[in-house]
Parts: sequence; C-alpha cells; structure tokens
Amino acid sequence: MNIKILDSWLREYLKTSANPKKIAEKLSLTSVSVERIEKYNNDFVYDIEVTTNRSEMMSIIGLAQEAATALKQSGIDATFIKREFNLPNIRLQKSPTLTIKFDEKLVNRISAVIMEIKIKESPKYVKERLEASGIRSLNNVIDITNYVMREIGHPTHVFDYDRLSNHTLIIRESKKGEQMKTLDGKEYTLSGGDIIADNGKGEIVDLISIMGTANSVVTNSTKRILFFIDNVDPHRLRKTSMEHGIRTEAVILNEKGINPERTSEALARGIELFQTLADGEIVSEIIDLYPNPSKETVIMLSQEKINKIIGIEIPIQKSMDILTSLGFLVSEQQGILHVTVPARMTGNDMLIPEDLIEEIARIYGYENIPDTLPSFQTATYFHLDKNDFYWEDHLKDALKYWGFTEVYTYPMVSEVLYEGPIDNAVTIENPLTDDMVYMRRTLIPSLLQVIKENQDHEIIKLFELANIYEKNNEELPKQSLKLAGVIHKPNASFWGVKGIIEQLLADLEIKNATFKQLSDRYGAMVVINKDEIGTVEILDNSTVTFELDFSLIIKYATVKKVYKQISKYPPIVEDLAVIARASVQTGELMDAIRNQSELIQEVSLLDKYQDTRTFHIIYQSYDKNLKDNEVGEIREKILKVLRAKFSARLKG
Repeated sequence: MNIKILDSWLREYLKTSANPKKIAEKLSLTSVSVERIEKYNNDFVYDIEVTTNRSEMMSIIGLAQEAATALKQSGIDATFIKREFNLPNIRLQKSPTLTIKFDEKLVNRISAVIMEIKIKESPKYVKERLEASGIRSLNNVIDITNYVMREIGHPTHVFDYDRLSNHTLIIRESKKGEQMKTLDGKEYTLSGGDIIADNGKGEIVDLISIMGTANSVVTNSTKRILFFIDNVDPHRLRKTSMEHGIRTEAVILNEKGINPERTSEALARGIELFQTLADGEIVSEIIDLYPNPSKETVIMLSQEKINKIIGIEIPIQKSMDILTSLGFLVSEQQGILHVTVPARMTGNDMLIPEDLIEEIARIYGYENIPDTLPSFQTATYFHLDKNDFYWEDHLKDALKYWGFTEVYTYPMVSEVLYEGPIDNAVTIENPLTDDMVYMRRTLIPSLLQVIKENQDHEIIKLFELANIYEKNNEELPKQSLKLAGVIHKPNASFWGVKGIIEQLLADLEIKNATFKQLSDRYGAMVVINKDEIGTVEILDNSTVTFELDFSLIIKYATVKKVYKQISKYPPIVEDLAVIARASVQTGELMDAIRNQSELIQEVSLLDKYQDTRTFHIIYQSYDKNLKDNEVGEIREKILKVLRAKFSARLKG
C-alpha cells in the first residue's frame, strides 16, 4: 500500500536540516520505500510504499518518528517533535444521549463524542495537504476525518447525529439478504457475517470501518455530528470489502489490524481540529468503550544475543538509543536490556527478543553489516540429476519450445470433474465453494475444462505438472506428481502425441520406452522396463491426452551422455513388407526385428496398408563393410522369429 505526504506536513513533527532527498534515502534504507519525490508548488511530495506489517507507517507521525531515528543513526541532526493529544475532561449537566451496543467478538474499541459544528470550506493548507495526498477535499467536517486518518494513522467517521433514529447504534453481524445504500448511492445486498451498525430499528446506518450509508451521512444542513472511531475485527472487514469490491483507503488501513490504542489519539486530535476549523463545541461526554485494553509487555534482551544474531558487535548503548528513539522504554541491568513495549506499540509483531533485534539491525543499517560467506570444512558436489526441480524445469522447457502452454488449475474439483468412484475421493471438510469439494486424482479433466473455456482457439496445446491425491487409509492423502498434456486440433493424431513423448523421454536419455495398446479404451500404456509410467488416450478426432508419472520418469532420467562413434563403413538399407494379424502390435514386431542382431542400427515403420506393415531397416557395422550374404542371414533370422512368434510372413 502507498501513501503520499507533503514535506512541510512531515516537518511539523520532524525537526532536521536534512533535505527531502536525504530523508527519502534514509527511510528507504531502514524501513519504508520512498518510490519518488515530486515537486508540488513550493513543496515536495513523498510517494511511499508501506509494507502490510507496518501499518503505523501509514501516518505522518509514524513516518516522522521513523525518519528522526534513521537520520540520527546516520549522524544527521534530527528530532521527533512529539505532541500529546489528550482528551478533554468534560462534565455536562445535560447532553444529547447516545446508546451503543456491540458484540465484544466483533469490536476491539469504540471512541466517540457528539459535537455541534458549522460546515464550511476547509482552510487552504488543509485542502492542499489532502489533495497532495490523493484525497479530494469536500468540506471542513469530512476533510477533518481524512486529515486525522493521514496524520494519526487511524480512520475516523462522522454521522449526522440528528439523522440517527433513536440515537442508537447497535454494532452486530449482518443477516443474509440485508440491504443497504452507501453514501456514494450504490446499493448492496449483504451475504451475512459483515460488521454493520443499525439504528435500533433494523436499518443499517454504517458498514463499519468500510463506508458510511446514505441515510446517516453528513449534509450541508448538518448541525450536530457524532465523531465516531471504531476498531473492529480486521478479518471480517477484509472479507466484506473484497466480496463487495469496496476498497476505500479506510478499509485498506483498517484490515491491516491497527492498534486500538490509537483511537483515543485520533479522537483527541479530531476534537481539536473540529474546535479550530468548524467552530466545534463538545455537547456530550466522551464515549470510550474498550472491553479488552492492550497491555504493555516487557522483553529481556542481552547484548550477547544481539551481537550473535546480527553478526557484528553493536555497543549496548547504541542498541538502547535506537530502541528509545523508536518509542520503546529501555533500561539496562547488568548487561541485560529490559525493553518495555508500550500498549500503543503492541500488536506490531513485538513479541520476542528477535523482533527487537530486527528493529536494531534495520536502523543500524543493513548496509553497514559486512558481507561474510558462511564457513564450511567440506562440501559435496551438487548433482543436477538428483534434484527434482531440475527435471521439472527441463520437462517444462522442452514442452514450451514444442509449442505447449503451461497452465495452473485448481487441485479441488467438483463431482462432475472428478474421475472415478466418488467414494474413493479425498473430500475437503470446509470447501470454499460447491465446485471445490474433492481433491482430483487425475489432471486430465481440469485440462479439458480449460479447452472447453477456450473454444475460440482452433489449435490448443496445454500441459500441467501438478499433484494428484489419493486416499491413504487413516493417514494424510497420498500425493503424486503427474505430467499431463492435451492436444486439441482438427485431426489430432495419436502418433503425433506418441512422438512427443518419445522425444521427451529421449531428451532425458530414456531410450527403452514402449507403448502397449489399452484394452478398455483407445490409446496406449507407456512402459519403461516393467514400470507403467502413464497413458496416451484418444478422446475424439480432435483431442488426444497424455498423463505420465513424474517420479517414475526421473527414476530413469539421467544427464549422462553416451558417445557413440560414427561408423566409417557404409550402411545397407532394406525395406521388409510383413503380413501380420491386426491384433499384433507394430511395436512388438519392431522389437523382435531389432533384437535379432547388433548390426541392426535402426528399425522404423515406413508404411501400413490393411494387414501389411513395411519396415525400414538399416544394417551397419563399425568394423567392416557388410556383404549381402551377411545381411541375408540376418533377414532369414528375422523372418523365422516373426513366423514363430506372430505367425507373420514376408509379402510377395
């Protein structure tokens, strides 16, 4: 997530002689990434990327404290100007009433106050600061809520107090089918479980922490407002926001899990601004509902551990200065640091000593820690052929260069896409949808689904390398890595897919694969030695699929290349037309021919017509020129074996 802020606004909390470029450099080296600095009138705008775990940096105050610490560590004079925002002590004889009810499972903290205000245009400096931050200026009341969000880092909200029927807010879960209209005029039907506020009559008046509603929004005639700050379950906010596509800056910030301690600061700062910019007057007591307050924690940290983890010796006073500058309370007793994490900083991943050491290391500067290669006494050679990832990449690259496209499909499928008895399926106990209930046992249906959804392409060649899942008694499901592919085009050929698999295996130095016809469907079983590694299937005239067992493939794969000398003696080539029953597989005939002599260098199918198959045979010796009578003896041996084993004969 990104935040834009003006340099002049930052310097209200940061006193330093450093220029914007230097501030950006030091921030980028230690915490957030300042992506660019842009000129803005007579000022500068920082465009800053903040990581998800540093939500406190989505504020002027958080960035100012971070910049002061980073600059000081670099030897540049810098001071964080800390301001205390304290809630006023209000005692009123008579005031407007407000009833708030909520479920503690949904709400961390609520702070609120009723004020009389005057709506008018915001001062120039407020409008400039907001607009430079990418926030549109509307009026002084709305602008103050955005100003506080940017300065303190906690979103705030205002209701028109007089438009809240019964002056009641009940914060609860939404019910399925409830409807609401947001302040931008859009209507939504809720699916249930969303955090909403209703007015005691069942009417939704706020989609909490996400967006206000049209029936409670502040208008130009508003006289009294309810300044309202809530801190609620961030996971529910995220779910609601993503489901309905409402991605306001408020929810993007709230869903990161803001520390509830900041609500009182935001409320105090907001009251101050309403009094200054909107002639605001407090007309109710301060409401602060905080059922489970954050507590400060103490972490013990030794210098020995700091030095061991960071890898260099850092003086203990340097560590104390860094942590103190970041807002921790630090004391030292006999070389042990007692670090108190204030309540306002809890929840920022400050739980164990290593969290604090990370803070010390990043402010000290990773660039100041020397690069040191780890020492070792012995090392073993890395063998590529022992690494599964090497073979995965090898196979993927080969298929890519042969025109295939790799796809990633969900391992969870519906009953329609599950292949096999549904009782054998690995079933998910808490499926995301009805289409993702079962773990697949083959990749082919998923690939065919991709084909179905891309019918506008005449030729599609896809492959996927992924796991399938099978039941494994009482244990976790058995996972097997499979390589599957599909060719979809007019007149798709089994022989084309067979050739691809043969070449794929040959690329892995696997030369002894055979194809045996399937008895129950059109296609063939791919066999290496006695291992059945997969199948090729013809689904129709335009679709041929294959699925291979990856673990069995790499069992035989090797990177070793065997040099075969080229013979200096010429080959003798002949074609034999063999008549054999249709039930006899061509591969069996070829194997029988090839096994009759070491002088047979190559056997291939040249032609097939009815019951006649013509084989192209190359004879060659590495020691001498072959004579016709020597080839004739081999030929007779071939015919004898074919006759005895397959009742085959030579044509003619």
